Amino acid sequence: MIMPTMCLLILFSVIYGSVATHHFSRNLQTLSSDSNDQPYRTAYHFQPPKNWINDPNGPMRYGGLYHLFYQYNPKGAVWGNIVWGHSVSKDLVNWTTLDPAIFPSQPSDINGCWSGSTTLLPGNKPAILYTGIDSMKNEVQNLAKPKNLSDPFLREWDKFPQNPVMQPTSDNKIVPDSFRDPTTAWLGQDGHWRVLVGSRRRTRGMALLYRSKDFVNWVQAKHPFYSTKDSGMWECPDFFPVLKNGQLGVETSVNGDDVRHVLKASLKGHDDYIIGNYNTAKDVFVPDKGFDEFVLRFDYGKYYASKSFFDDGKKRRVLLGWVDESSSEADDIKKGWSGIIAIPRAIWLHRSGKQLVQWPVMEIEKLRANPVSLPPQVLKGGQLLQINGVTATQADVEISFEVSKLIEAEVLENWTDPQILCSQKGSSIKSELGPFGLLVFASEGLEEFTSVFFRIFKYQNKNLVLLCSDQSRSSLNKDNGLTTYGAFVDVEPLHEQLSLRTLTDHSVLESFGGEGRACITARVYPTLAINDKAQLYAFNNGTADVNITRLNVWSMKKAQIN
Repeated sequence: MIMPTMCLLILFSVIYGSVATHHFSRNLQTLSSDSNDQPYRTAYHFQPPKNWINDPNGPMRYGGLYHLFYQYNPKGAVWGNIVWGHSVSKDLVNWTTLDPAIFPSQPSDINGCWSGSTTLLPGNKPAILYTGIDSMKNEVQNLAKPKNLSDPFLREWDKFPQNPVMQPTSDNKIVPDSFRDPTTAWLGQDGHWRVLVGSRRRTRGMALLYRSKDFVNWVQAKHPFYSTKDSGMWECPDFFPVLKNGQLGVETSVNGDDVRHVLKASLKGHDDYIIGNYNTAKDVFVPDKGFDEFVLRFDYGKYYASKSFFDDGKKRRVLLGWVDESSSEADDIKKGWSGIIAIPRAIWLHRSGKQLVQWPVMEIEKLRANPVSLPPQVLKGGQLLQINGVTATQADVEISFEVSKLIEAEVLENWTDPQILCSQKGSSIKSELGPFGLLVFASEGLEEFTSVFFRIFKYQNKNLVLLCSDQSRSSLNKDNGLTTYGAFVDVEPLHEQLSLRTLTDHSVLESFGGEGRACITARVYPTLAINDKAQLYAFNNGTADVNITRLNVWSMKKAQIN
């Protein structure tokens, strides 16, 4: 007879052994199952009933409803035939899908209606600026307004007959295929509108500034609003103010001594941002000292083309981002869909002024059910703690750790990219302080699992906290992406606990470390740990004990979407 504690240790050792081969036939059966079986379709993340989506476009609150537009292919589960899909919600959780709002119909967008933004004009009148691909395959900017403002759903939109309102010419030196994704516009002190459009010149990425008195006739500024060398094309730029103090958001045109400004661009697969000031006299962005390059990210995982908006109902700034698949195109076609939208996040400036904080909007907590709370306890080195009583594929987990013997932290000799560091030191690599965290989407025998964990280093005589999301063992189907992601968390473990919140939803997990100071989103497609077969654990594979000071878990109900 094996004692319970010994069972845990033996089970934990299975994590780091070889993958059992006798499950391979089950893997094949899962992949060849009935197409009506959808173990990877999310339950509370937004996605349309079928087909491809990518960038969220023009989110806003109008008439008491939240509107979400998005790049959508009405004809299939791969990119192409792009229109503006449209859904509405009362709470950012439950969504009703409407007919596409904008689709190719003019010479200025006949080859596609690409990303853009909404702006609320005086009198609370929405207007959309979006990129169209014209008959010459050039990228141009177009204007559309609601056909009927009394319709709270804003189902129909009229395009400006003289579109485009901005376009590449021989005079403005714009690369015709690198001129896209206009931002929400803002009013300057002179009463003129301003908007940014992403672009590049050779390898230098930039945001071009346009001004207008009437929102129809736009004039390009002489100089870019801001640019960075070797960053390449700036996709989906965003520009907005944040309060220096507090978590409330402010409307996009607000400026003054009590705000800072955030400039964001989607670059090479991730969303990067800079904090600084808006110089209104010169109409340029001035980054904070030491932050003249993009060094901060909204999310260190699979998260792209995000768009923010000011929620005037709850006085907050809300961020939405696209989460691409990590499965093969063949699997996407078989599923009949591709792409989801991440859980909407409230964002604000951290009290340090050095970064933003992101946290799932409070409305998502309405889906919590069947709470499970474990008492504070010691998680010994090498221990695995199973968390029962929850639906592991559809859960919200909040856990906090406390460490006491930081003198034992591993020394990091040279600065290393956090993603590379997490790849080199996954959940199977022991150190004194870490890895410790969560195993999610875990199969019964731990042939499959995804680990989200902390590891603590000493670097230049300071404590350095690493957060990893390790997908290397997430699926027996090796056609899926198995990327490991990592981020450093600006937390001092001597003075505060290490908190982790992870939301799981069938094929996606969103993790928030340090109360939202580092975020990592990942896609996983287990073949064994699906539906009610998935399990959830807290673990410590370090040699030093750590204390679990809080562990609260909820099963998540299915949202009403579509």
